[in-house]
Amino acid sequence: MEKKSEATPEMDVNFAAELENYLKADFGDLDEGTIVPGQVVKVDKDHVLVDVNFKSEGQIPLSEFTDSEGNVTVSVGDKVDVFVSNKDESEGTIHLSRDKAKRMKLFDTLEDVQEKDGTTKGRIVRRIKGGYTVDLGGVEAFLPGSHVDLRPVPDMDALVGQEFEFKILKINRRRSNVIVSRRVLLEEQRSEQRDKLLDHLDEGQIVTGKVKNITEYGVFIDLGGLDGLLHITDMSWKRIKHPKEMVGLGDELELKVLNFDKQGQKVSLGLKQLVPDPWENIAGKYPEGEKYKGKVTNLADYGAFVELEAGVEGLVHISEMSWTRKLRHPSQMVRAGDEVEVIVLGVDQDKKRISLGMKQIRPNPWDVVAEKYPEGTILEGTIKNITEFGVFIGIEEGIDGLIHVSDISWTKKIRHPSEVYKVGDVIQAKVLTVDKENEKFTLGVKQLSEDPWSLVPSKYPVGSLIKGAVTNITDFGLFVEVEEGIEGLVHVSEISRKKIKSPSEVYKEGDVIEAKVIHVSADERRLGLSVKQIKDDEERKKPKNFSTAGPETGSTLGDLLRQKLEDASNENAGDGDEE
Repeated sequence: MEKKSEATPEMDVNFAAELENYLKADFGDLDEGTIVPGQVVKVDKDHVLVDVNFKSEGQIPLSEFTDSEGNVTVSVGDKVDVFVSNKDESEGTIHLSRDKAKRMKLFDTLEDVQEKDGTTKGRIVRRIKGGYTVDLGGVEAFLPGSHVDLRPVPDMDALVGQEFEFKILKINRRRSNVIVSRRVLLEEQRSEQRDKLLDHLDEGQIVTGKVKNITEYGVFIDLGGLDGLLHITDMSWKRIKHPKEMVGLGDELELKVLNFDKQGQKVSLGLKQLVPDPWENIAGKYPEGEKYKGKVTNLADYGAFVELEAGVEGLVHISEMSWTRKLRHPSQMVRAGDEVEVIVLGVDQDKKRISLGMKQIRPNPWDVVAEKYPEGTILEGTIKNITEFGVFIGIEEGIDGLIHVSDISWTKKIRHPSEVYKVGDVIQAKVLTVDKENEKFTLGVKQLSEDPWSLVPSKYPVGSLIKGAVTNITDFGLFVEVEEGIEGLVHVSEISRKKIKSPSEVYKEGDVIEAKVIHVSADERRLGLSVKQIKDDEERKKPKNFSTAGPETGSTLGDLLRQKLEDASNENAGDGDEE
């Protein structure tokens, strides 16, 4: 059996001395909250041991030495700076952090940048309420939404993941709070660019700029520190509705400086001025009466715009589109994009206006109609439309003739043309007038036959007797139909010697009466009749009996004379009515 070794007094003395020396050793001055250098002495699966010249090594989680892809970034023997979180002298333990050391060093760097009014690079990592979170290489900073750019950003999510330079506005190390701004940096850069631009900018100069904003009246161009306005009227020689037809946000354009107010820092720009004005000598290029082809570019209520060449448009007024059609809107004739033939009607070079016509390409159908259907022509046509005032007959394509209700019959009283005709009827009519200027074509049906009133004076002379039926009774007399369509009037004063309040006291409609013609006029279409005068004539024809008897008979010579005077007076009254 092996014999155990026993401790000797000499060995005890050596161990005690070494322990005392270790406890008295100088491990350096390690203050809590400071950054100290260290050396990696061990790397295991969870921790990294770092020697910082203390009684024991500090243990740091391995995650603080692992990159974004999970790779360990240190090895045994590597020198690293660590942060002393706390230490315990009595137990000889210490707590270290590499992340805190990096953050403190980064805060030192950021404070130095802020003090020197410098910039730092950062990457926008995510959107948060009111702005963004920015990674400054280990420290997360807040970027307010109002400090992202010089103007509102349309798509804020599009900035996530992008790197930019930032100005540091505020640092609170205790709260680990950093606020940064990109706008302040851009404003400084813009101010420098503006000062440089103002020194060199001049009217007539050709400059390059980027489309910054688009409005209805024009485009704002960023010239690099200074904004210029490109008005819609200076974008193209041709007429455009909106600047978006030519440019988009972010487009880079070459422009000409039209006007520059250095004191007010206002710049007017032109795009069309970079190419020749197509309106120069426009009257010589497009003389009046010449025919051209063009493309319809735009429609308005009053007409269509036709492009004759790039930058040159003319207007076809709605009244110059068709000889015969009454158009409510140009879209009834053309559409945008159509190629049309036009004739130049007029050119105003000063106002840059060209008047065009489409209907003039073909002959005026009214000239054809006037020549083909002179007044007095008898034609045949189909009824296309009936209104309360007349009937429309199709004459030629796009041209209708009107038969007024008063020109349908000489004698019949027609309240509405539909009493006589219907749409689709084919009828004959005589041409009454052809008015090319006012585009009116009038016809008559009654004119196909002779006016029956023209025969009335010869058929019914004054003094002749007629018979007819009472067709209408009014307060002022009787209407008597002499023949179909021909009526005469018996005035209330010509009905009876007796005073009557109304003709209806004596006659009723339908009564057949005999009357004497006392007035006739074909032009006035009047036939005056009298019933009373027939009775007067009969009285005058009766024999007169004169008696020589005395007063007892009741008649004297004076009575006979008075009777004779009354008869003569009545006869004179009747003659007056005839006149």
